[in-house]
Amino acid sequence: MSYTETTNVSFFSKLGNSFSGMGMGLVLFLVGTALLWWNEGDFVATRDALNETQAQTQIVGDAKNLGPSFSGKVVHVTGFADTKQVLTDTAFGVSQTAIALNRQVEIYQWVERSEEKKQKKLGGGEEIVTTYHYDKKWVSAPVDSSSFSDPQARERKVNTQLIVAEDQELVASEVTFGAYRLPEFLIGSISGERAFDVKMSEEARAEMEKAIFAANPHLKPIQKAAVPQEGETAAAPSAPEFVHQQGNVIYVGRSPAAPRIGDVRVTFTAVYPADISIIAKFNGTTFEKVYTSNGKTVSRLNMGVVSAEHMFGKAHSSNSTWTWILRVVGTFLVIGGLKSIVAPLSVIAGVIPLLGDIVGAGTGIVCTLLGAAWSLVIISIAWLRFRPLIGGAMIGVAVLLIAALYFKGRAKKAAPAPQAPAE
Repeated sequence: MSYTETTNVSFFSKLGNSFSGMGMGLVLFLVGTALLWWNEGDFVATRDALNETQAQTQIVGDAKNLGPSFSGKVVHVTGFADTKQVLTDTAFGVSQTAIALNRQVEIYQWVERSEEKKQKKLGGGEEIVTTYHYDKKWVSAPVDSSSFSDPQARERKVNTQLIVAEDQELVASEVTFGAYRLPEFLIGSISGERAFDVKMSEEARAEMEKAIFAANPHLKPIQKAAVPQEGETAAAPSAPEFVHQQGNVIYVGRSPAAPRIGDVRVTFTAVYPADISIIAKFNGTTFEKVYTSNGKTVSRLNMGVVSAEHMFGKAHSSNSTWTWILRVVGTFLVIGGLKSIVAPLSVIAGVIPLLGDIVGAGTGIVCTLLGAAWSLVIISIAWLRFRPLIGGAMIGVAVLLIAALYFKGRAKKAAPAPQAPAE
C-alpha cells in the first residue's frame, strides 16, 4: 500500500528558498574552511604529543613488575583487567559479573519511507510527486505514527509498544589491574563484547507479564485451558507468555517467530575480564592521563598483550586516518557551501528547464573545482604554519614545475619553424 502526494512549487518560492539557502551556504563554507585549518594543526599537535609521550615511556612489562619506583612516570604495562563486581539490569532482572553489561533495545514498528520525483516546468516552477510506502521493521526507537503523511495510515497503522525500554550500558567501577585499580577512562576503553545466556527468574518474568497487561489494557489474552485427566477437573485458563528468553535475547511479545507491532527485542552482551596493555602515567595506586607540553592528553589501551612500539604505531596510524577523513569532510562542506551560495543562478535560468539544467551542471562543476582548489590552498597554508618544512618544500616543487612549464613553452615559441625543402 502506498500514498501519493503532489506538490507544485512556484518559481518565486524556489527563488526565495535558494536565496534563504545562501546564508546557510556561507556558514558551511566558513565551517569547512575552519575545519580544514584546525585539522592540520591538530594532526601535528597529536603527532608531537605521541612522540613526546613515547620518549618518556618506560617499559614495565607485566603488571607484577610495577612498583613504587615507577610512581609519577609514564609506563607501558600489560596484565589482566579483572573485576568481581556484579552488574545488574534491574528492569529485566539480568545480572553478570563483568566489566560492562550492555542492553540494546529494538521495537517492531510501522516505518514510513518516501520516494520523490521532480518535474521541472516552463516558467521556473516545479512539480514534486512524493510516494510514501509503509513497512514493518525493527527499529532502535519508537516511531510516531501520528506524523505519517497518509491520513489512512495514521488511523490504521498505529504504532504501539508493549514495554518502554532504552539502550543501556552499565560499567563496573571497581576493576583491578594486578595490585592496582584502573581509572574510569581506561575501564571505558576495554572492549570485546560477548553474548551470554540470559537467565530471568520466574518472579521477574511474572512481574514483567503483569506490567505488560497493566500498561496495555487493550490486550486480550488468548485463554489456554489444560485438558483434564480422568478424575480431574478442568484447570483454570491462563494467559499466554509474553516474555520469552532465547540465548542472549529477551523477547517481549506473543511469538518471536511472528513479530507484531509493539513487540520489543532486547539483546544483552557483556565485556568480561581480559588481558590488556596500557600506556598511562602511574601515580602509585592507579593511572592518569599523560599531559604533554602542547596541552594534549595521551592515554592508550589495547586489548591483549601488545608492545609499546606497536601501540604508538597504531596511535600514529589512527591520527593520520582521522586527518584524512576530516580533510574529505571539510572539502565537501566547502563545496556544498559554494553550491548553496550560487544556487539562485540555476533557479533563475530554470525559467527554461533545459537552460536551468545546463547552468546547474556548469555551476556544480565550477563549485567542485573551486571548492577543491580552495581546500588545497587552506591545507597548504596550514602546512606552512604547522609544518613549514613540508609546506615550503611542496610550494617550492610547485614553483619549479610551473617554471619548467613556462620555459618549455617559451622554448617552443622561440624554436625556428622547419624550412620547406628546395625544389
